[in-house]
Amino acid sequence: MTLIRSRWLRTIALLCAPLTISACGGSSSSPPPPNLPPPPPPPPLTVELEEVFSGVYGDFALPVAMMQAPGDSSRWFVVLKGGVVRVFDNDPNVATSSTFIDISSRVDAAFNESGLLGMAFHPDWGTGGNYEVFLSYTTDSAPLRSVVSRFYSLDNGATLDTTVEDIILTIEQDFSNHNGGNIAFGPDGYLYAGWGDGGDGGDPLDRAQDDNYLLGTMTRIDVDSATPYAIPGDNPNAGNSTCPQGAGAAACPEIFANGLRNPWRWSFDRDTGDIWLGDVGQQAREEVDVIVNGGNYGWRCREGTEPYDNTGVCPGGFEEPILDYGRSEGQSITGGYVYRGTEITALQGEYVFGDFGSGMIWNVSSNSGPGATPNEMIASGLDIASFAEGNDGELYVIQLFPTGIYQIVPAP
Repeated sequence: MTLIRSRWLRTIALLCAPLTISACGGSSSSPPPPNLPPPPPPPPLTVELEEVFSGVYGDFALPVAMMQAPGDSSRWFVVLKGGVVRVFDNDPNVATSSTFIDISSRVDAAFNESGLLGMAFHPDWGTGGNYEVFLSYTTDSAPLRSVVSRFYSLDNGATLDTTVEDIILTIEQDFSNHNGGNIAFGPDGYLYAGWGDGGDGGDPLDRAQDDNYLLGTMTRIDVDSATPYAIPGDNPNAGNSTCPQGAGAAACPEIFANGLRNPWRWSFDRDTGDIWLGDVGQQAREEVDVIVNGGNYGWRCREGTEPYDNTGVCPGGFEEPILDYGRSEGQSITGGYVYRGTEITALQGEYVFGDFGSGMIWNVSSNSGPGATPNEMIASGLDIASFAEGNDGELYVIQLFPTGIYQIVPAP
């Protein structure tokens, strides 16, 4: 795979849908004149990765996410695995960044998949004095724990105060890997979080099919109606006792969907509200899922569309992945976003995602059903830790190491 060595990456064509051309001055139902060749297809649109914000790279080590605050396109926030969030101006020539929050003393980032893994601004950020941010991280308490906490800004959003931390949810991890940890608010105002199956290999404790645990699930909670949270009434197990420590005596009401192995990056389609998720495979298949309320995505009974281990609880009725791919194409999927920007017309409504192992970036229509085939978009050669979406809908790619931030742009 050729690595990026300049500002521009080699381009791969995106095939555009053929244009529908209507004849002028006649009936739209009239047959075309005989013996005329079909019109040529429109020229393909090419895209590139443009390196951006390189003036602040020296301040970043192991970036795992990047985002903008609701209603504020003037700044970018970069989440660093070690426990720090840096903020910088949305300026191509920016040369400095500052610390938004540093909780590195609380974060255990010693393992490959541990650390500060997610951040979410409250949807009302900046409105009526609301400056709340939620962080998702792992901490060492033997065993490793995943924590979701609420922090507050005392200076109108310039920084976050570290002296007050309201812990919302904790999950004891069985092993050090498969922590997931991405969090985001949905269009319904609830806080969603994606959790891995607890780690090791093959989900040996069968957590992803056991609703008494939050491991291997997507959770959804209401952080505004109660302390530490309330349960949305249409969650599948609503009415049961909550599982604020990650496990309970009955099916946990925090669960929105289950049967996940290691959801590494997922997002909401800003137009439809659909949840698009990349679930990292065990040894054969990587998969893209659209997450629905009450859906079971099959792990560990199956990996992608293939059987894996039927010795545990396998209720059947699993949701089919939109697509899955094998190890010849990649080894560790990184979920992305449905493109809703304006700079690349041919990408409108396309889900863009990549692979950490191969560096390939693909797109697939957001209208696709199970069994879809993605289009190869860019062979980046990057270690793709995450994608990012600006408030304007434009998309970015985050390289873990060495640090890199690249915008997906139309080729000249």
